[in-house]
Amino acid sequence: MTENRKDAESIDLAALRARLAEARGPEYWRSLEELADTEEFQAFLRAEFPHPAPELTDAVSRRHFLKLMGASLALAGVTACTRQPTEHIVPYVRAPEEIIPGKPLFFATAMPMAGAAIGVLVESHMGRPTKVEGNPDHPASLGATDVFAQASVLTLYDPDRSQVVTHLGSVSTWDEFLQALGTALEGQRVVKGAGLRLLTETVTSPTLARQIEAILDLFPEAKWHQYEPIHRDHVKAGARLAFGEVVETRYQFDRADVILSLDGDFLTRLPGSVAYARQFTSRRRTGSAPETMNRLYVVESVPTLTGSMADHRLALRAGQIEALARAVARELGLVEDELAEFLIPHKAWIEALARDLKRHRGASLIVAGDEQPPAVHALVHAMNHALGNVGKTVVYTEPIEARPIEQMESLKELVADMDAGRVDALIILGGNPVYTAPADLNFAERLSKVKFRVHLGLYNDETAELCHWHIPETHYLESWSDVRAYDGTVSIVQPLIAPLYGGKSAHELLSALLGKPGRSSYAIVRETWRAEYERGRWPQYKNFEHFWQIALNRGAIEGTTLTPKSVSLKMPPGGWTSPSEPGTAGGARQAGTQRTLEINFRPDPTIWDGRFANNGWLQELPKPLTKLTWDNAALVSPALAERLDLKNGDLVRLEYRDRLVRAPIWVLPGHPDDSVTVHLGYGRRRAGRLGTGIGFNAYVLRSSEASWFAPGVTISKTGDRYELVSTQHHHSMEGRHLVRVGTVEEYRKNPRFAQEMGENPAPDMTLYPGYTYQGYAWGMVIDLNACIGCNACVIACQAENNIPVVGKKEVGVGREMHWIRVDRYYRGGLDNPETYHQPVPCMHCENAPCEVVCPVGATVHDKEGLNVMVYNRCVGTRYCSNNCPYKVRRFNFKLYADWTTESFKAQRNPDVTVRSRGVMEKCTYCLQRINTVRIEAEKQDRPIRDGEILTACQQVCPTEAIVFGNINDPDSRVARLKAEQLNYGILTELNTRPRTTYLAKLRNPNPEIEHE
Repeated sequence: MTENRKDAESIDLAALRARLAEARGPEYWRSLEELADTEEFQAFLRAEFPHPAPELTDAVSRRHFLKLMGASLALAGVTACTRQPTEHIVPYVRAPEEIIPGKPLFFATAMPMAGAAIGVLVESHMGRPTKVEGNPDHPASLGATDVFAQASVLTLYDPDRSQVVTHLGSVSTWDEFLQALGTALEGQRVVKGAGLRLLTETVTSPTLARQIEAILDLFPEAKWHQYEPIHRDHVKAGARLAFGEVVETRYQFDRADVILSLDGDFLTRLPGSVAYARQFTSRRRTGSAPETMNRLYVVESVPTLTGSMADHRLALRAGQIEALARAVARELGLVEDELAEFLIPHKAWIEALARDLKRHRGASLIVAGDEQPPAVHALVHAMNHALGNVGKTVVYTEPIEARPIEQMESLKELVADMDAGRVDALIILGGNPVYTAPADLNFAERLSKVKFRVHLGLYNDETAELCHWHIPETHYLESWSDVRAYDGTVSIVQPLIAPLYGGKSAHELLSALLGKPGRSSYAIVRETWRAEYERGRWPQYKNFEHFWQIALNRGAIEGTTLTPKSVSLKMPPGGWTSPSEPGTAGGARQAGTQRTLEINFRPDPTIWDGRFANNGWLQELPKPLTKLTWDNAALVSPALAERLDLKNGDLVRLEYRDRLVRAPIWVLPGHPDDSVTVHLGYGRRRAGRLGTGIGFNAYVLRSSEASWFAPGVTISKTGDRYELVSTQHHHSMEGRHLVRVGTVEEYRKNPRFAQEMGENPAPDMTLYPGYTYQGYAWGMVIDLNACIGCNACVIACQAENNIPVVGKKEVGVGREMHWIRVDRYYRGGLDNPETYHQPVPCMHCENAPCEVVCPVGATVHDKEGLNVMVYNRCVGTRYCSNNCPYKVRRFNFKLYADWTTESFKAQRNPDVTVRSRGVMEKCTYCLQRINTVRIEAEKQDRPIRDGEILTACQQVCPTEAIVFGNINDPDSRVARLKAEQLNYGILTELNTRPRTTYLAKLRNPNPEIEHE
């Protein structure tokens, strides 16, 4: 981590806290710097439109820039990109008779992520996958996706992916590997596989599980281990405590009137979170019936997107949440504990919450986060049973995992066997345990004791470096497989392109272990489902080929969803409690009343556990709450920062159990006091040209005994500084806060409150000549009640519109190129403010200020009300950007796009122009999609149907917060939304008449609870 000694201006947090306490009326703010109006913040605003960038003449800078472009977008070769697999793949809905240049095909497949699948439709141009969308027929996506699925197409084309088989670091071949594997297995046959170990990530693939079981039958003394750093061990252990068996818990948020989340970020973290977000927000839309709106209580140890949607939020340390869960259980009559001392100030809050839950028996829901200990999960199961929620808002099924085990214990067993010399051959299928394993296990050192080490992975990473053999792995868009979704539904993973770099799938490697190295993934997966079909499970199909064709067309196999099962609660007297050994979750609970710093470990919201570290789209995507890009940081509360005299960017030492990392500080409003949160996935040594050497490695501090949180961390200042880049005060609105919020009660009393917060000039109050839009008039409405701030729209827009990656340095001076941003606002005090999200694309103003100042007519209005750019006319004066009050225009200060590499074209959307240096660009309402639908409608001699055009941001949105359509059609959904009383435009007092408007956000607080 490179140090930067530039001093930062000190912020008086106590003065800010006092000012907010004395404020009259709502005051919204986006960052501590903005709230304090620091000189640094003002200097950034003054530099918002800097002078044109000089040519990239410096050799070092140019090399760094070319490295960035190559790592994020360049490919290996044109011929590899256009090869099709020899097996027949089936497009969504209908099979193509031929490939028509300029007309894309869509194929249904599924993306595996942490063991669970999300169903997707992948757009393919001439055999090149270019864009991922959600599959509306798949229960885990419902037509939407998340940031990881959107960015997965960039990983496919990453030139830093592993491209050759290596042996001891040197280039080798698959055939040579097979010879070495055969020799190793010969010795294992004699001892029945006693020295053979398989290490995989979470397996829900029926075919992969079948192959592994066959290997264990062939080598009965061999062992199969599973490990992912973002595991769900506590969830499984909690189910064992409550029911005596592991079950899968499935929620029905759309049936819940009152929801309590105990450190559970169900909107973004749980398997099925895309579907859960859709269910949850379906009850946040008010329409004409605000009484149907649900109420969300969140108790959390780290600010999350779920917490930002809460009507009532309580910030507690992770180790204190078990005591709160027991306090709620006491109010429900399940335990008889005394209220913990630190919860006494919140006694009225807890009692009112419990009364609300009891008033909604059978229509309430309690969720525990994966990070909470098993005792909390067991208590949550008991509380849901006591409230009559089982079978209504929560159901239980068999696990989706092929072998549901506690993965940390499995990894510890493997490490012990390696250390004892009991492992002769280790086959690692995916994952990067050398980097992700807890530090106390010394995985790398123990791995070196294994005589034959094989790693299959997308990248030649830290684990590949220490293995004898490394096999390049196929991307999910390059190979056949199958995988289960959060509800058990199985999808066939079908490829869209042959392996770009000659990779092998896990199925092919396991087939080699079974002595059948020549079999393809296609044949292996079909074998699984032919056997299932022949058992008579699908008599409605004429034959297996008919069944196979339908499964590929739909993207999901009918009848594979797991059915609810009955469970029997086994609650001991007094419930369950966590053990209290130091360094464990129970130890954190015991330390709840002490002034001991607690450390939290969380997956990064953009690069997850580190697997996406080399993905430029995700590195540059602002993290939803901190708005940091290209880095991780140690998150602390304003109160802790004030007490330890810490500022954003201060480089500190984090020490835990004699392990040390140096990390920059980020002060996050709403973070619980006396705790520090670090995100996993950074500090990589072998991630690729982009991901190597960025941020700090939080795995160094992680312990196998406390994967998610533990007390005992210490923070000490180093006196050094580190430059963190955050976009939270980019594109400032100069104090004009644009999000509008009210309560359900305020809405009942005055349905027009949102419109009365602004000024809408009369239609004739303008110097612009009038214009009547005949035919189509395009517009957009964004529902702030539904927006959860997940950033999926930002990545979808980037993928659809060929938006380049610019790098940390350029982002640092405000030159990020995203066409849509998601502003994050706070309201209230520093310690527990309310949080709001507002997506901001181009407004497509009818009286557009950008158009009148362009000296060359490069930005103009069309007859359907779109504000369009003529790139060939643009000469780069940037007058339009200066005159845009919404700050939504982006200028190519440098040649961010690669115009010279032929192979670069494979990832681009051919329907969208690639822009060059000196050109202004912005949101176009996905004009290319409008024209595609228009052409099809004209061919059929009919008007464009409502909902037929989906912009990229609209299509990806998990919560359907964005609606686009023809506002001239009074029956269109967008026109109906614009007629609602919550609809408002931002900065309408400037008489811009924006076509993009918003539905004001409503909160549904419990009238018994005062604001915490």
